[in-house]
Amino acid sequence: MTNATAAVSPLRRRMIDDMSLRNLSPATQRSYIHAVKRFSQFHGRSPDQLGLEDVRAFQVYLVSQGVSWGALNQTVCALRFFYGVTLDRAEIPERIAYARTPRKLPDILSANEVVRFLEAVPSLKARAALTTAYAAGLRASETVNLKIGDIDSDRMLIQVRHGKGAKDRTVMLSPQLLEVLRTYWRLARPERWLFPGRGDKPIDVQVLHAACRSATKAAGLIKRVSVHTLRHSFATHLLESGTDIRIIQVLLGHSNLSTTARYTHVAATTISKTQSPFDRLTLEVVPPN
Repeated sequence: MTNATAAVSPLRRRMIDDMSLRNLSPATQRSYIHAVKRFSQFHGRSPDQLGLEDVRAFQVYLVSQGVSWGALNQTVCALRFFYGVTLDRAEIPERIAYARTPRKLPDILSANEVVRFLEAVPSLKARAALTTAYAAGLRASETVNLKIGDIDSDRMLIQVRHGKGAKDRTVMLSPQLLEVLRTYWRLARPERWLFPGRGDKPIDVQVLHAACRSATKAAGLIKRVSVHTLRHSFATHLLESGTDIRIIQVLLGHSNLSTTARYTHVAATTISKTQSPFDRLTLEVVPPN
């Protein structure tokens, strides 16, 4: 697993197959493979020849390099999977310690900041996609993977397929978002994917991340804005408007909301009647020429 230019080794192939069987997302699979490869390169040996002390030494190295807590814990997840599943060494994973993640409050945009941000996105497709992310509280991966058929204008619902944890869910379709998407569709004419990319693939999630960075700067915002910032803002704005936390829990696709709220199913009819905070905003849909 140490030579990136060589053919896929049997060990790497086995790990890829193990991840595919467990329906891990493509992004998670890439992250896990990269983490194990880096672990192997650090020690200069195949990872199946390394043990718990080698893992600990690699963790110490990552901390010394200033690796973020999130990246460190993702590496832990990758190594726990590799040892516990691919190598079937059940005694090791539980002894690979997670880092304690500092609890930080996420940046939240005000309603005016959301408008400034979205109107600063120059690309029609990226603006429509980021608008959808805020209006429905979607993750970046969920936004880019939307298909035309997922927009149910008759029932005023959006079907989110294969969200985090491979879970499907239903969110409300904002009337104002529907008008935005109709305008976007008339101009862009997407066929299969709502936000198509190259070939027969959806838009790359990195396109949205880049659009966020440029729009944040163009809008003159001090806060760091990502697709997830829009999702946090969506949830916060709903809470501030008095929406029941159990509804927000389902809209976000959380088993728990803020790790404390109990998961509660909410009927689709209730979801379709929930007003998106996007409906209270006024912004231009089509970027100026």
